[in-house]
Amino acid sequence: METDLSGKVVMITGASGAIGSAIALRFAQEGAKVVLHYRSNRANVEALERKLGSVDSIIVGADLAKEAEARRTFGHVLKRFGRIDTLIVNAGSWESRDIPLHKMSLRQWQRTFDNVLTSAFLSLREFLQIVDRQKRGNAVLIASTAAAFGEAGHADYAAAKSAMAFGLTRSLKNEIARLARTTRAYCGGRVNCICPGWTIVPRTAERLKNATVVRRVTATMALPKLAQPDDIAGATVFLSSDTLAGHITGQTFIIAGGMEGRLLWPAREAD
Repeated sequence: METDLSGKVVMITGASGAIGSAIALRFAQEGAKVVLHYRSNRANVEALERKLGSVDSIIVGADLAKEAEARRTFGHVLKRFGRIDTLIVNAGSWESRDIPLHKMSLRQWQRTFDNVLTSAFLSLREFLQIVDRQKRGNAVLIASTAAAFGEAGHADYAAAKSAMAFGLTRSLKNEIARLARTTRAYCGGRVNCICPGWTIVPRTAERLKNATVVRRVTATMALPKLAQPDDIAGATVFLSSDTLAGHITGQTFIIAGGMEGRLLWPAREAD
């Protein structure tokens, strides 16, 4: 099935991570021009760019939670390609330790919101200004199932991702449609969101070595298996295609094998 993404300029924030890398590779397979953003792990994106082969791509490094760096980065991309057709908002971070809210520092809360939500805001603001000029464009936000189900010990991350998945996505689908209007020849500007569930990536690898954890996680799924980064990448490419998903906007998709939630009380802990 044709995506018609060949030649499109796609910017992926957080491309140094496993999901971001998988997304970049899938867009490259479709013939897109790829912008690989990283914050601190340049070695990963350099290795990724080598995998892309002859695909037209550039690497940009920036802390997108800082206004000046975000503006500079998008300006650099425009100088190279002249436009950005799709923005994948994937950059973010979380505290790997389980820290309940009553023990959480204000510094951690603010750092998580900066890295997840402020970076999304600044990236999207720059992108929407570009959309306003070129009258075309779409965005896919990568959130998390924590946005829908919560995540005990990670309330900061769940709250920031929930803001992306619902309030931000559903507000921006109305704003972008006015910047890039629907015509007979064009579907109109679109914004959607994907919430990945448990996915096999480096940051979860250690926890997922525990068979008990895997059993507890998959027990909440209709399809009892963990996701691979490519599961998320395929959905991202689909939503970015005006040909395949041209009438889909403002939607939040949970890519988690039919997850309905998490077990709160193992049998031995409940009366």
